[in-house]
Amino acid sequence: MKIDIIAGARPNFMKIAPIISAIEKAQTNGADLQYRLVHTGQHYDKKMSGDFFEQLGIPEPHLNLGAGGGSQAEQTAAIMQGYEKAIIEDRPDLVLVVGDVTSTMACAITAKKMNNIKVAHVEGGIRSGDWAMPEEINRILTDSITDYFFTTSDTANENLLKEGKTKGQIFFVGNTMIDTLHKNMNRLRKPEIFDQFDLQEGNYIVMTLHRPANVDQESGLVHLMQTIIDTSRGIPLIFPVHPRTAKVLEHASVSAPNLYLIDPLGYLEFNYLVKHSRAVITDSGGITEETTVMGIPCMTLRDTTERPETCTIGTNELLGTNPAEIPPAMDTLFAGNWKKGSIPEKWDGKTAERIVEILLKM
Repeated sequence: MKIDIIAGARPNFMKIAPIISAIEKAQTNGADLQYRLVHTGQHYDKKMSGDFFEQLGIPEPHLNLGAGGGSQAEQTAAIMQGYEKAIIEDRPDLVLVVGDVTSTMACAITAKKMNNIKVAHVEGGIRSGDWAMPEEINRILTDSITDYFFTTSDTANENLLKEGKTKGQIFFVGNTMIDTLHKNMNRLRKPEIFDQFDLQEGNYIVMTLHRPANVDQESGLVHLMQTIIDTSRGIPLIFPVHPRTAKVLEHASVSAPNLYLIDPLGYLEFNYLVKHSRAVITDSGGITEETTVMGIPCMTLRDTTERPETCTIGTNELLGTNPAEIPPAMDTLFAGNWKKGSIPEKWDGKTAERIVEILLKM
């Protein structure tokens, strides 16, 4: 079987690394399984992509479509045009897409239009219900034409069944992002800023903000950050700033003795910070999964989440985008009353092995 594995953005790399490793292990055992790694170029810079290849042991892509930049429509069109040519040159038996970025949707559509090539979606079935998020549109469009679904939770399975998918199409395998975390837990690197800022284990908070609802309006971002600063009890706030957020902060006036704005970190350095923190404040989805597995309190500044198991089972709380919800959550945190949480089923580091076992049976 010839498989195209599609990657286009930073979260993709964390999800495909264990799959590639499991495929290569199967190949050494004589499995007739070939893969071509296709990087769409949706995101590419050293911090957002390059470091991940090196740190996570991902080989150089066989193809880079170079489709970065432009509007959503321009990027989608560039990916589809580039991937169509790639399929014409070397047709795969199966296209494996991951997550919910533009590359996922664009390559799934292209594959199905090119003589109905089979598509498998890793992380299929997750839903936030928020159509204002481009990612939600990507998920729904991708799953509407996908043939096989590798899911992370029972909730995702139920979503797909409600949408008319059959049980034979759905494979509950777990979470490949957590495979990557398990594999690298003992390799996490202390970043230079840890000693530079004299950070103490369990006595600082990690922040990440990049969603449009939180960062696109300067006044709203300033209010949000000021509320976090005012309720932080003076402990360090470590904020690796996403490029989208950095553009807004260039003109905003937000500062405090305990606020540290830093450049984005590599995977190993960032997760070292998370593992040793008191808590994380974020609007990311993937980080809520990692904090759940590491047992770190997490506050999510979003009104919806496509990963409800991180709230119902894990350490995450969905606070919404109203800054007024932050003070009571911080009171709970500093009082030592944050929920302990547990780890969702099959988030055990063996998801990629299950996926490859299923691929070999197809």
